[in-house]
Amino acid sequence: MFSVFVPSGSSLKKSVVEDLAVLPDNAVWIDLVNPTAAEDKAVERLAGIAIPTREDMQEIEISSRLYLENGARYMTATLMCHSDTDMPRTTAVTFILGDHRLVTVRYDQPKPFAQVEAKLARTCTPAISGEMVLMELLDAVIDRCADILERCGADIDQVSHDIFEPEAERHGHAKQYSQILITIGRKGDLTSKVRESLVSIGRVVTFLSAVVEGVKWSKDMREQLKTMQRDVGSLTDHASYLSNKITFVLDAMLGVVNLEQNNIIKLFSVMAVVLMPPTLIASIYGMNFKVMPELEWVHGYPMALLMMLAAAIVPYWLFKLKKWL
Repeated sequence: MFSVFVPSGSSLKKSVVEDLAVLPDNAVWIDLVNPTAAEDKAVERLAGIAIPTREDMQEIEISSRLYLENGARYMTATLMCHSDTDMPRTTAVTFILGDHRLVTVRYDQPKPFAQVEAKLARTCTPAISGEMVLMELLDAVIDRCADILERCGADIDQVSHDIFEPEAERHGHAKQYSQILITIGRKGDLTSKVRESLVSIGRVVTFLSAVVEGVKWSKDMREQLKTMQRDVGSLTDHASYLSNKITFVLDAMLGVVNLEQNNIIKLFSVMAVVLMPPTLIASIYGMNFKVMPELEWVHGYPMALLMMLAAAIVPYWLFKLKKWL
């Protein structure tokens, strides 16, 4: 999909491009979503820049993600997608800044793009440029990462409460612990993806802050870039903290599960020990010997029952005395 945004008074309007041979002269933002080969060639011809392929955007080395070419800055960042679902994922997005015009290339739908589009459609400065749109996009991406980490932190706190809740309030252990382990795994995966995204955004901001010949940022933009660098740094530290907390919660969860298993094994062991003496007595009197005086005794049967009962009570009492139960 090929979207072009042009200033219209105090807002940025999306312009429908029906003819790929014509590009509005005042276009400040060209957004390519799942572009076709024809759309790539049209933008390359009209904007005078090369559009990277999807395979090029997946490269992980810095030299392939951040570079200058023909006076344009190429910046590829990893952004979060579908973080509100059970299957969050990351996607590579390329920002191309040249001649005060921004070109974005993406193959997914990160939320910040829709948010910035709606915001600029309501109001923006009349002298808006591609640099300003890029600042809005980066700011929205950083805010989105912060929101995800805040929600993830609250979920981890709830998981921690569920693990360390009072024993009297625990119920449905097996099912509950299974769900907790799944939640911990999902939050750990989400946190690692957010941290990966923040690292790539931090590199983009640092690359933008570098002095390049022919490119001069205004004082407000330089301050905004410094603020973004501080925000990215603090959020990266917070993501690392959450990762450590998730590791602690996971270890605690596995420890609790191990204790529960030990309690079950202990219960079966106690039952086996308690029932062993009565079983021995019953086995002795179950032998088919002819000379067994107790078999002819009137009180033999009640005595055998009392012996079995006493043999079961004594071990149980000893276990309770030693506080093994």
